Amino acid sequence: MTDGPIRRHLSREVAFTGVGVHTGADASCVVGPGADGIVFARSDGAGAVRASWRNVVVTRLATVLAADGVEVRTVEHLMSALAALGITDAVIRVDGPEVPILDGSAAPFRTALAEVAEPTGAAPVVKVLRAVSVAAKGAFAALIPSTGRCFDVAIDFEDAAIGLQRVTFDLDRGDYASEVAPARTFGRVKDIDAMRRRGYGRGASLANAVAVDGSRVVNPEGLRMADEFARHKLLDAIGDMALAERPILGLYRSHKAGHRLNYALLRRLFASRENFQLLPN
Repeated sequence: MTDGPIRRHLSREVAFTGVGVHTGADASCVVGPGADGIVFARSDGAGAVRASWRNVVVTRLATVLAADGVEVRTVEHLMSALAALGITDAVIRVDGPEVPILDGSAAPFRTALAEVAEPTGAAPVVKVLRAVSVAAKGAFAALIPSTGRCFDVAIDFEDAAIGLQRVTFDLDRGDYASEVAPARTFGRVKDIDAMRRRGYGRGASLANAVAVDGSRVVNPEGLRMADEFARHKLLDAIGDMALAERPILGLYRSHKAGHRLNYALLRRLFASRENFQLLPN
């Protein structure tokens, strides 16, 4: 291919430390060069799991990968940064069950990894040949044939601070670093207690998430961009689509979708060879 996404490799390792947004435990990971896809390896000796749609086991409030008894949670922000940089091969050593949330966005991952990412040529892609879609409870996600890697994401929340938002983005031509990466994860104050009783959000704070209380954004610094909520859903979608294991050449379109529908969409895409074509570099 002479056109399309640029493939990059990492010249050296980069370390990240923080907290697991759901476990609440200290968390760290080291992202380094790889040769065969993106692999999460537990540095505590538990084993390794490939970053693939085939290994998605949980999609509630995060994307969780597991294989052969090895589990790694909340991979979507790091996967989004890797996808934006064109990094399709990496070994990520995680010291526990969850990737650190850092500031709740992909910006720290993208900034640090961009410094050690070197282009190697055009990337092999998955070309969408015919439209596929999934839907549930008024939400949908679709992949549509296109010559680029474009995203069209809409959300609609009853909370006045969020409401209806829509954002479009071209992953090959847009500025991911400024337009997508800084968008933070978010949650509603009224949901916090219930989430924590179910084992979620134990590490969430105003340092790593936007908190919404009806018409009010609780964070004293406010939003980083007016449509930060939709842009974070875009960030998540880019990370989830990266679980195709190579860039997807097609238009992703969604309304009120989340990790669950994104995973279902990849399953639908790969259910038939009539839906896609693998193109070499």
